Amino acid sequence: MEQSLSRETANETYVLVFGPRHTLAAMLQWARTRRAALFAGALLGVMSLQMLAVISRKSITADEVVHIPAGYYHLVFGDFQYLNPHPPATMMLGALPLLFIQPNEIPENALQKARLEGNYDFLLAEHFGAEHFWATNNSSFQSICFWTRLPAIAITVLLGVVIFYFARRLFGEVAAVISVGLFTLEPTVLAHGRVLHTDVPSALGLLVFCFALYVYMSRPSLHHALWLGAATGLAPLTKFSMVALAPLVVLGALALVVFAPRLGLSRRAGLAHVAVVVLVALLIINVAYFFHNRPITAADESWIAAKFPMRAAVVLWSVRVLRHIVPTDFLMGIYWQISHSAQGHPASIFGQHSRHGWWYYFPVAFALKTTIPFLLTSAAGIFWALWRVVKFRDRAALILLAPFLLFTAFVMTSTINIGVRYYLPAYPFLFILSGALLARLTRHRVRRPIGVAIAVIVLGWSAIEAARTYPNYMPYMNQLASTRPHWWYLSDSNVEWGDDVAELASYLRLRGETKVRAALLGGYATLGRYGVEYVDVFAPAGTQQPETNYVVLGASYLNGSTVPLGPTGSRRETDELKVNFFDEYRHRTPEAVFGNSIYLFRVR
Repeated sequence: MEQSLSRETANETYVLVFGPRHTLAAMLQWARTRRAALFAGALLGVMSLQMLAVISRKSITADEVVHIPAGYYHLVFGDFQYLNPHPPATMMLGALPLLFIQPNEIPENALQKARLEGNYDFLLAEHFGAEHFWATNNSSFQSICFWTRLPAIAITVLLGVVIFYFARRLFGEVAAVISVGLFTLEPTVLAHGRVLHTDVPSALGLLVFCFALYVYMSRPSLHHALWLGAATGLAPLTKFSMVALAPLVVLGALALVVFAPRLGLSRRAGLAHVAVVVLVALLIINVAYFFHNRPITAADESWIAAKFPMRAAVVLWSVRVLRHIVPTDFLMGIYWQISHSAQGHPASIFGQHSRHGWWYYFPVAFALKTTIPFLLTSAAGIFWALWRVVKFRDRAALILLAPFLLFTAFVMTSTINIGVRYYLPAYPFLFILSGALLARLTRHRVRRPIGVAIAVIVLGWSAIEAARTYPNYMPYMNQLASTRPHWWYLSDSNVEWGDDVAELASYLRLRGETKVRAALLGGYATLGRYGVEYVDVFAPAGTQQPETNYVVLGASYLNGSTVPLGPTGSRRETDELKVNFFDEYRHRTPEAVFGNSIYLFRVR
């Protein structure tokens, strides 16, 4: 009787609060019908809390030193020259909280003067705007660093949501939940999901484009063409490398017009849908730049002449023509990336050094920097999808396999081999394929217990790796890289990106140290904010510098790839000399290591 009364009281309470339709039974039924989405949401919630905990103790990365002030200047001044080698959308999202913090900013006239006196380049933002921004906001450094990374976490969670809905659409709820589980436990995602950069956003951009394309191809309509156009415009706003989709979009548009009847459309309707996609995409790109389309300047012309000496006239002509369709800074950013790719970037793999990379770099980096269980399921998922496509002409497998293979082939031609983060757009397809394969194993009529055991082992092992690595996800490498220091295998953001400076500074201050000789990615701008003077190891000969009791080196400097070339007498005159500049320290035992990325040595 008492139990019956209490149940009735509970139902009456729910009726009073939520209305007659929202009884306890109805709420439970609602939860049961959405249990997959709720479970995936819980996983993403835990992931968010984990990333929030990490940004409260980790410093910003070397690139965020520039991205945060650039995003603020883009947002406040509406001028996109400060850092146009990258699209402004992600950085402006990160800068939104600064509208409430109200940091000190450099006067617009000072920036205009610097732009006129200087040269159009990435260095303008790095050495002028960023330097002034941090110098004048020293007291609010921690607050700025924390709040500007919250939008990056939100973008990562949004990527997880898209993975869930795409996987559910293709393979069902179990596959969707497993895919999200793998996503939330992968160290590389956890490392870069909290960073204000273009890598995770580009993964979101490519996946949303493929999802929109799949939905449109499944049911062509004007409504779906609008969404496809928005996704097409979004992709290059996340990272300029997504412009590589342009030839595919053109081919797809031609195919749509030619084969429209096979999709149940007239050719006129197909042509109308193509026009909608193009117009919406161009509108999205221009909106992201606030419809700001500045004229070409003398500095632009000088930069083009310097970077494209054999094709300067063609490049300049293309900018003059296309700037009537998309913003000038959008075009200049694309050409900056083309120039960067042509010049290459110092990198390393397996103790080898090169400026123009290796074709096998990204497959190797992926193999070393993903957890073993995800590596195994990814390989199995690729072969399973190939089998499904060949034997059954499985459209669901093809919609994931085709963009994955195309992007992998594209990135393997890249000369910029400085981080597995450039390969992040391929990850979501592997999460979904892995989730689909594991879900299929759990439904096997004969070997279902074995399939369930495999799924539990994969997710359990991934969870153990994530917990074991916390919070040092940035330099993570799996057990395949266990015989040598991680900096021997790979370099740059794979092993160090400056986010362990806070822990280093705390260690030094506890020992009464207020200065240290250093070579750290981004440390020149952040170490002083934590109360420790950064004494540059690479200061020119004859420069007066204070004596220090310690030398601190980032893993990428120990590797040698990020050591800059130096003048005569610097012992860095050639590539061979600069690579081995810190060879002495490679054979010494550090007094302390921070985040597996920063090595501290006592001066002998």
